[in-house]
Amino acid sequence: MSEGLRVAVVGATGLVGTEMLKILEERKFPIRELVPVASRADGRTVRFAGSDHEVVAISEEAFQGIDLALFSAGGGPSKTWSPVAAAAGALVIDNSSAFRRDPDVPLCVPEVNLEAARNPKKGIIANPNCSTIQMVVVLKPLHDAARIRRVVVATYQAISGAGASAVAAFREQARAFGNERPVPKGAIGDVLAGDLLMHWSRDVATGYQEEELKMVHETQKILGDDSIRVSPTAVRVPVAMSHSEAITIEFERPLTPGLAREILSQAAGIEIVDDFTRGRYPKPSDATGTDPVYVGRIREDVGNPGGIQLWCVADNIRKGAALNAIQIAEGLMPLKG
Repeated sequence: MSEGLRVAVVGATGLVGTEMLKILEERKFPIRELVPVASRADGRTVRFAGSDHEVVAISEEAFQGIDLALFSAGGGPSKTWSPVAAAAGALVIDNSSAFRRDPDVPLCVPEVNLEAARNPKKGIIANPNCSTIQMVVVLKPLHDAARIRRVVVATYQAISGAGASAVAAFREQARAFGNERPVPKGAIGDVLAGDLLMHWSRDVATGYQEEELKMVHETQKILGDDSIRVSPTAVRVPVAMSHSEAITIEFERPLTPGLAREILSQAAGIEIVDDFTRGRYPKPSDATGTDPVYVGRIREDVGNPGGIQLWCVADNIRKGAALNAIQIAEGLMPLKG
């Protein structure tokens, strides 16, 4: 760690922050000094590269001399502290929704639009929503080949997207449900074990959830095409890790399943798992702890010949958050000299 960047991880003790530290170490990201940051310090430490690092409380001083600040502390802290870190000279990559719709803040998935992030006006780059990230990794090469008109997507989202306390509550629910005991609601606020939930913030005017509307606006911004229509439904499923999505795509030019499979097999960040006759298709348990977006069930849309239906799965904490942010930083490292 004698050479490299001074890197701050904000929210270092949370679910995504912990994964960021793990990935930074796995990928041998060039770090000269790690500064783990949280809302409070309380004498806590995090383990990184064989050493314990003391967590520092978030403050202006915490960002002095920082080259790269990876934020995963929620929208409120990001709105307050990301501009402070950027003003101190850090390149900020923010995992919250705070800046995603800001026209002066790039919204980036490295396999799709890294160039958009090269000169951020505010020194801040936004990480998209986890469900959007895995979807646009799949959509971009198909859009380049046949131009997408419309996407209909249903998400099957793991509870880890709601944070560590929600995961713990779900696991307790699963134990109680399996033993026929009273099932506690806990941090989830409802019972997910044995059920499906739609518990995101509601947009009363449209009847959609905030999680669904994110997929509409973010997809258009990342692909640079406001004409793409996105019809989303988001569902929380009783799975701890990794999101799944059923996607139906309508194109300007017809696309065969064979050509779609060939295009996706050559695309960055994608692994094809598609032998449905033998029962092979992507599952959340296969994706957990891994980097790719897995794609299967590639088939012609029987209701709209020339269109494509497919199924994709990815680790929402890894590719859907921590890894995507670090891949952005890796792609932009030459700009830091």
